[in-house]
Amino acid sequence: MKRLSICLLAAALCVGSAATLASDPVTKTVEAVYQEKDQLNGQQIQIHGKVVKVNNGIMNRNFLHLQDGTGTQGSNDLTITSQETAQVGDEVIITGTVSVNVDFGSGYLYPLMIEKATIAKK
Repeated sequence: MKRLSICLLAAALCVGSAATLASDPVTKTVEAVYQEKDQLNGQQIQIHGKVVKVNNGIMNRNFLHLQDGTGTQGSNDLTITSQETAQVGDEVIITGTVSVNVDFGSGYLYPLMIEKATIAKK
């Protein structure tokens, strides 16, 4: 009975660890997010890069642009929305949710963006 209890406890711990790992955001490059945007839509990801533009306080959120040296013109810059902010030139780790075809109205349509992001400085 004692051996069965230990086996059940070990199995529960393994299942719990696998569930935690499954929900961790995957790390992607800017280029990979563009290439895989349809598959990543709605998923949480993590990206390392440099902040190249910041617009704070627009529609109750901050807009940042992030580049990591990957991609080409049109696929090398990601728009990020967050309640947090950073400065141009900061090296950061962004964790947020991939969203495609986001339409804020008035002509503000984003084919790809990362929303509700947290920002950690490297």
